[in-house]
Amino acid sequence: MKTNCLSYLIAMLLVTTFAKAQVDPHFSQYYIYPHYINPATTGLIDGDYRVSGIYRNQWANISTPFSTAAVTADFCTNKNMNYGANILSQTAGNGGYRMTNAYASLAFTGLKFGYEGYQHIVLGLQAGFISRRIDPTKFQMGDQWNSITGLPNLPTGETWPNTSSNVFDMGAGAMYYDGNPEKSRNAFLGVAAFHINKPRDPFNPSANGDIPMRLVVHGGMNFLLSEFVSMVPHFIYMSQGTASELMVGDYFEVSASDVTDFLFGLNYRYKDAISPFAGIRNNGFTIAATYDVNTSTLGKMANGAGSVEITLSYMLKNPEKFALRCPHL
Repeated sequence: MKTNCLSYLIAMLLVTTFAKAQVDPHFSQYYIYPHYINPATTGLIDGDYRVSGIYRNQWANISTPFSTAAVTADFCTNKNMNYGANILSQTAGNGGYRMTNAYASLAFTGLKFGYEGYQHIVLGLQAGFISRRIDPTKFQMGDQWNSITGLPNLPTGETWPNTSSNVFDMGAGAMYYDGNPEKSRNAFLGVAAFHINKPRDPFNPSANGDIPMRLVVHGGMNFLLSEFVSMVPHFIYMSQGTASELMVGDYFEVSASDVTDFLFGLNYRYKDAISPFAGIRNNGFTIAATYDVNTSTLGKMANGAGSVEITLSYMLKNPEKFALRCPHL
């Protein structure tokens, strides 16, 4: 019963958070799912196309962990326009809550300046739908607990006027990056806003009933330390409703051969978690993993359980596009 109570408590906390602030999911390897932090990152690769998948599992000590899975694909063109699409699905443990986001994105890459046009400003747009479902039969409400048996076998008096929602959603962003291949230091910086059309939220009991806008600022710098080693310190700040998040990290890439690189690093989410990172890239395929070591008091409720994140991506490189020094991590 202790596990069921914990699962119920965290599920209700999450549902309450979504109802009051509609906090979007987050990832420790956010750079693997770039369209979710800025649509201006669409197609900013030193190749023809990129396909990535990410899976996050939280609170594994609970009977049914909270999970988030996402897939993104994008490709670049020679006509100053890049295109992409992404889809995300989140399930809230035993809480009967599921959210699915699906978007198409495009980026205009024609703003160039500086020496030989290596300085870039990219503008991005994103549009799609947010679909959410609640299954009240999976909730265990307070009035269902039987004081004699200790089991939640009584009917509930709670009512849910809405159990599903489908709304149109939009986002926009801009990004600067230094694509000069002759430099050993290349900076990138982006800003983005999501839910800019104020989509309605039927699960929000507040007066306006809108999904709060999510604001994002992200950036970093690619340091070429040697012919075989590069380092990318980076950060991201997100704010949505009453919630905010700041993550900083450092990422290293070590070349082992012409086709193989080793990746490792460390991220810190302020007042929440430390996330070691490791991965390998071979012939365009990259597989990596992080584990969030929780540092907040909420982690104690789940006996110190953290979050596991696995990513897999493939990028078809194009030697002719190598000069566009890729700003992704």
